[in-house]
Amino acid sequence: MLMGLTPAPLNAWYLAWIALVPLWLLIVRQKKLFKQFRQTLAIALAWGIGYHGLALFWITGVHPMTWMGVPWLASLVIAIFCWLFITFWGAALVVCWSIGMVVFVSRQPQRHEGTKVFLALLLRVLLGVTFWCVLEKLWSYSPLWWSSLAYTQSPHNLAILQLGKISGWTTVTAAIVAVNGLFAEAIIQIKNNKIKLKNKQILFFLFPGLLGIGLHLVGLWMYQLPVTQNKEAIKVGIIQGNVPNAIKLYPEGWRRAIEGYTTGYKKLAKDGVDIVLTPETALPFYWANIVSDPAKRMLPHRSSFYQAVLAEKVPAWVGAFGTGERGFTNSLFTLTGTGETFSRYDKYKLVPLGEYIPLEPIFGRIINRLSPLDARLVPGKRNQIFSTPVGQAIVGICYESAFGEHFRRQAAAGGEFIITASNNAHYSAAMPAQHHAQDVMRAVETDRWSARATNTGHSGIVDPRGRTVWLSDLDRYAIYAGTIYRRQTQTLYVRWGDWLIPVLVVLGAIAWMSDRRL
Repeated sequence: MLMGLTPAPLNAWYLAWIALVPLWLLIVRQKKLFKQFRQTLAIALAWGIGYHGLALFWITGVHPMTWMGVPWLASLVIAIFCWLFITFWGAALVVCWSIGMVVFVSRQPQRHEGTKVFLALLLRVLLGVTFWCVLEKLWSYSPLWWSSLAYTQSPHNLAILQLGKISGWTTVTAAIVAVNGLFAEAIIQIKNNKIKLKNKQILFFLFPGLLGIGLHLVGLWMYQLPVTQNKEAIKVGIIQGNVPNAIKLYPEGWRRAIEGYTTGYKKLAKDGVDIVLTPETALPFYWANIVSDPAKRMLPHRSSFYQAVLAEKVPAWVGAFGTGERGFTNSLFTLTGTGETFSRYDKYKLVPLGEYIPLEPIFGRIINRLSPLDARLVPGKRNQIFSTPVGQAIVGICYESAFGEHFRRQAAAGGEFIITASNNAHYSAAMPAQHHAQDVMRAVETDRWSARATNTGHSGIVDPRGRTVWLSDLDRYAIYAGTIYRRQTQTLYVRWGDWLIPVLVVLGAIAWMSDRRL
């Protein structure tokens, strides 16, 4: 639960550097795997549920869903089920790591001499770091991914987040696990020796402390490097519509969305912005109904935003629903000042159950009987390029902010700045805070300016060092004009991806074989 206190909005990030120690101590003691398997499983589940359950408790904020026609009790059951499912999915990672560590420790030769003992504990730490990073990488390929250990440091520990430029969030996770592992191993050595602290044993505690400080100093040096600006500035206008989900998909919500975004657009256009950014599904209509000829439309009043764009001549990124061959998409469109659709991005990482039904041919009928929710969006293509009149953008819609590789790929393909659009209206206040933390990490990893528009908050602007230039309040209508910059720099992470994991695997294998020969 200490680790569960570290993410936003509680932001006790410093606890992450010791919160893994108890788990490490308890797991490393389990040397008889089969006899103590249940104990190992219980320990791992307890730690995993404590962390993921507390950090992701905001998922229950989706209740009540009575505005969608879901009965109050059914809404409560759905919310609890979703929270428990994703909690146990995160805990499963901890279980796999714990079993792997127990297997390794049970087969590791016992060392009793000073130097060999030190090398043996370093090997355990190396393997522990490698196991955890590999598992987090595997989990990030799954449809459910959010709570990496790395995000416990965002948005406040900006020094350590700079290490994300090296090999993405894996670098930060590796640093956290390594420091925790070394502290745990130091405690083990003191306990095994059963004597008072001496100079040699003090070194066991100094080493993890010095490693943590050293990593922060490296990050601080990277953080203090100047963010070079160029003449390719973009004055972007952001609109936070604040249309509650309870009315968003009904006539009152449609009217409020049209009025709010049209009024905000006009004000920002008069402020001289280069382009306007709106949230995910800001206008909850099919795109064809927004930009087609008003005379041919069944609901002509929907054209007011479109007519404002034609009048003011300022482009806009508009969240709406797109249509395709297989169904409709959650999309962001670039609308030019002449009323043309310049580009389109379709959300690639959809939310399971919320936006689509996993393995629908198998589970579709069952889920439809259990839940009245309609999840029928189709994902966009993986390798999309989003060109705009102000440069090539890196795009994320809502849930996609958790997937660093999604942003890295677009940066490597020439993306010059980040724009993200989200709704966030249907969760507790903790979710927008964690969403902002995810966007901060993506800006740092790719060395890009980032602008985010959400329905109810937090909208914001983040610079390439992770500093928050502007952040909106929750549940408020807001408009803001700020400046971001196009950048073509490429960090090691953007160039080579998550290269640290294969390096750790190779080093771990070499160290394991060397340990067996000692």
